[in-house]
Amino acid sequence: MELGTAVAAAREIAEEVLAPEAAAVDEERRWPDKGIAVLRSRLGGLVVPARCGGMGHGLLAVAQVGEATGRACASTSICFGMHLVGSAVIAAKAGSWQQERYLEPIAAGEHLTTLALSEPGTGGEFWLPQTRMESVGDGRLRLTGAKSFVTNAGHADSYVVSTLATGPGKPPGQFSCTVVDATVPGLEWGPPWQGFGMRGNASRGLELRGVEIPDRCLLGEEGDEIWYVFNVVAPYFLMAMAGTYLGVAAAALEETRAHLLRRKGKRAGRSGAEQPVVQHRLGTMWARVERTRRLIYHAAAEAETNAPGALLGVASAKAEVADAAEATVNDALTLLGGIGYGESSPLHRMLRDARAAHVMSPVTDLLRVWTGRALLGEPLLED
Repeated sequence: MELGTAVAAAREIAEEVLAPEAAAVDEERRWPDKGIAVLRSRLGGLVVPARCGGMGHGLLAVAQVGEATGRACASTSICFGMHLVGSAVIAAKAGSWQQERYLEPIAAGEHLTTLALSEPGTGGEFWLPQTRMESVGDGRLRLTGAKSFVTNAGHADSYVVSTLATGPGKPPGQFSCTVVDATVPGLEWGPPWQGFGMRGNASRGLELRGVEIPDRCLLGEEGDEIWYVFNVVAPYFLMAMAGTYLGVAAAALEETRAHLLRRKGKRAGRSGAEQPVVQHRLGTMWARVERTRRLIYHAAAEAETNAPGALLGVASAKAEVADAAEATVNDALTLLGGIGYGESSPLHRMLRDARAAHVMSPVTDLLRVWTGRALLGEPLLED
């Protein structure tokens, strides 16, 4: 499926399936099973290589599909986005068994995956896991630890898990990634997370109590986790979030424009659409959203070609869209007045969802620091 066709399909699904469900997903705090089922069946293999039956797309597709779905429902968009990130991580160095076990079912729309990286002890520093991975012989690995804020928790078919290798002869700080099937004994889920926004993402904590998996579930080689983080997890994760929150900003802009057009000519005297201050605000909103869109799409395209300075773009894209989404929804609330401020307005949900863009790791301040360090030739991670 060509990129344009995939994005068109995402827009169609967003309009016909996601948008009608968005308010209920938010109000009922429920995982968007209907929307995810359709997205998985039609676009689940978006980033899976063609040799495995997938569409073979990359970061630009993740951003553009994310914008399309984020316009309708940010919760559904981020849930599907984490599936795409997990798929990309599995695909990056997949062997023949992993291709058959995970990538081919993902490409066929029959398998949903996600990330399980963040931990209670390390917070937003998801690249420093404390979950232990030990070899127990007979080609088995044992995982012990805890994860937090796992999107699609309890609904995915597999989880990409970051670990710290331990045992005799293991060097300190040898981080690795594995994929864990949802049916493996020893996975214990915590209570559902109750959030201010993003209420449908089914985020929960996970306890791994001596979970045993085949060693062929190891992704790449032992010690590859940092490589995965900066070459796959970070760019795909940042683009999935950037696309989603760009969609929120774009939806708020369109809600404002549609409202002003509806009010035009319906009242005596000059309508809001005819007021210079309103026109100025709307023009400013459009420019903010459009320049953020161009940064995100340009950053994605550069990162796909490993262009010099690509990290600056992908890091700044998520930081910029966090500012843009929050500011655009706030401006929309001002221009719509009491109609926008009411709980029945979609702006109510958009504002709460947009605020999460700053909170979701890597947080905005850290992304700004990474950008500054990269510009100065300093290491991104402190010793």
